[in-house]
Amino acid sequence: MNMTLHYVALPLRHPFGISRGTVAVQPSMIVQLTDQGHDGLGEVTENAFYGHDFASLTASLRRAAPLLSRYRDRAPAEVWDELRIALHDDWFALSALDMAAHDLRGKRLNQPTWMDWGLRWQQLVPSSFTIGLDTLEVMQGKLRQRPGWPIYKIKLGAENDLEIVRALRDLTDATFRVDANCAWTAQQTIDYSHELATLGVEFIEQPLPIEASTEDKRLVFSGSALPIIADEDCQQVPDVQRCQGLYHGVNVKICKCGGLTPALRMLRAAKQVGLRTMVGCMVESSIGISGAAQLLPLLDYADLDGAALLREDPACGVRVQRGQVQSSSLPGCGGQLRPEVLDQLRAADHNGVVLCSERIQ
Repeated sequence: MNMTLHYVALPLRHPFGISRGTVAVQPSMIVQLTDQGHDGLGEVTENAFYGHDFASLTASLRRAAPLLSRYRDRAPAEVWDELRIALHDDWFALSALDMAAHDLRGKRLNQPTWMDWGLRWQQLVPSSFTIGLDTLEVMQGKLRQRPGWPIYKIKLGAENDLEIVRALRDLTDATFRVDANCAWTAQQTIDYSHELATLGVEFIEQPLPIEASTEDKRLVFSGSALPIIADEDCQQVPDVQRCQGLYHGVNVKICKCGGLTPALRMLRAAKQVGLRTMVGCMVESSIGISGAAQLLPLLDYADLDGAALLREDPACGVRVQRGQVQSSSLPGCGGQLRPEVLDQLRAADHNGVVLCSERIQ
């Protein structure tokens, strides 16, 4: 079994801002497993906040090479722990490898990955479209350019957060969700929640920092006028239990938990303890979005707009159009590379380095 790493610079339609910073080009790695005429694809992006770049991801995935043959006769979930140990708990690298393994298995079985898990592709929730943090005028312009989505997720963490939501509400009657990315205090969150509730906001995502006290998180949980959804506070499987009594739901990110295998476990565990379920994404191509979309039958909320934020997408697969998720005709996760666009994007200069592909046997 061979593994090829494709290094790509994904250009965004508009600079994308959250409370921690703004990006205009997102570096992404696409992992391709090839075996007996089938290809499996997974994706993970660089992330400075969590300390992952191309060099660290590549070093981790090289350590996985001697174990890849285990995917031939065993399901990805059966070898996940062995790969986790080999990759030294590099959740980001493992996430792309695990997604590629699930895609490869689906190709061999000639069926979608969600079907392999015993799920049904029915009664699916729509995806939100994210309005990145920027000046008020720019954020209004972004919403105007993407009309017709049933849900907009608004990135906050500025001094004029409530003014932003009021101004965007003037442009649409769609449902809003807000994400502060750890930028608020407990009292801010409680105070803001009451007005946000009157502005048609459905929930607040991760308002407090990870290091905020348990007391503050309990205070927000009980005092907020809106449900509170954990993101940065729910990264791996054990975190689901820790979120009970502190959050009303969890947002599972594939890259943070280590792939589709643990994401599936987290969502099922959350449902068992009465937490609302959500899957989010990074700014990523249709490879990553197609993988995450396989979890849709388990979700109360979805945020799968990562590829819709791009100016050029080096892949195709599951499509998200004005919130409606359209399945792919391909088996596995349903993603497929577009070689002509991939060549164009990986040949771009990225911080002085020409991106390319690397084959690891």
